[in-house]
Amino acid sequence: MAVTTTPRADASRPIARFDRAERAVHWTNAALVLALLVTGSCLYFGPLSALVGRRETLKTIHVYCGLALPIPVVLGLLLGRGFRRDAKRLGRFDDQDWAWLKSRGRRGRVGKFNAGQKLNAAFVAGAIPVMLATGSIMRWFKPFPLSWRTGATFVHDWIFLALLVVVIGHIGKALADPTALKGMISGRVTRGWARRNRPRWLEELERDSNRAPIE
Repeated sequence: MAVTTTPRADASRPIARFDRAERAVHWTNAALVLALLVTGSCLYFGPLSALVGRRETLKTIHVYCGLALPIPVVLGLLLGRGFRRDAKRLGRFDDQDWAWLKSRGRRGRVGKFNAGQKLNAAFVAGAIPVMLATGSIMRWFKPFPLSWRTGATFVHDWIFLALLVVVIGHIGKALADPTALKGMISGRVTRGWARRNRPRWLEELERDSNRAPIE
């Protein structure tokens, strides 16, 4: 006898969104970025620096977290098939993404990631090597001329402020969508959420028998 599934039961069925490697990369990077922003804020803003103290310790933590930041991404690209697949998704911008942006999220058939997430990923991916380079010049400044050190400080400070705004916005968006946040914690979301928010991605899953919804 065939088993019938009610619309409500079908909508609540879980589907895999992120594998363990993707979640490990995300949360490791999140911890490093938060450590960088906290220590950077203490170093950048005088009152915070005076309140916390231990400026040299903060500098050391900041430097080593910065040097470690690219490592999870590189490992994810080398070892994580799902991570590489999602990196390609994030790098593709199509007409539906433009429609989503122009309508401020009201139009456009969204795939696994919306246009805002793609822009956020592009900005962070570009910021990491720039911050690493400028931070290295600031930390090991002796071989570099004064103009390089001044320019590195200027760029580093402004990108830091931009990252601070972007990360706060990212956290706010995550807290506003508990199901999406759960997807990055447990790796799964409901089929109903995917149908409402990521219809093209759900269609992709349905076409791919290797990534079919989990029963």
